[in-house]
Amino acid sequence: MDFTEVIAARKSVRKYSDKPVDNGTIMKCLEAARIAPSWANKQCWHFIVVRDRKKIEKLSSMINFWLKDASAVIVACGDPLKSGFKTEPHYYLVDVAIALEHFVLAATNEGLGTCWIGAFDEETVKTLLGIPKEIKVVALTPIGFPAEDEGLFSKTLKTLISSKKRKPIEEIVHMEKW
Repeated sequence: MDFTEVIAARKSVRKYSDKPVDNGTIMKCLEAARIAPSWANKQCWHFIVVRDRKKIEKLSSMINFWLKDASAVIVACGDPLKSGFKTEPHYYLVDVAIALEHFVLAATNEGLGTCWIGAFDEETVKTLLGIPKEIKVVALTPIGFPAEDEGLFSKTLKTLISSKKRKPIEEIVHMEKW
């Protein structure tokens, strides 16, 4: 796909097939995250690849039931002490978000589905995965091949949030002033 097609194809996937994603493909997506820009090139991010089915089940029970079907879950973390912190929000949040978006777009290019997850209990995730106290969990994403058939849950959610509807550019772009 060309880059514009990748951006247009990216969507939140909440239903995954049982086809496994190979480690090489996950590493290719992580390489895209690794080369993302960051504050002062500090590269404050860390990514945990969770493939253990019991850990994925536990994350699923803590966060969202549909996570259990993903081939893997990527946990994106940041080290606040390895990034800027002069203003709010702290730069580590932006740095990790940029890197994870690189990952998500690379996954989309590989025909994989992801779903950005920002609602979770950080301490529970940190305990489950042995994440050091000073490290912050910024977001998680499942990764896997999207299931062929769209279930009722996905159809209902898409209808409720109108995920494909976007505001016209005139509503969001301002030239020279608001």
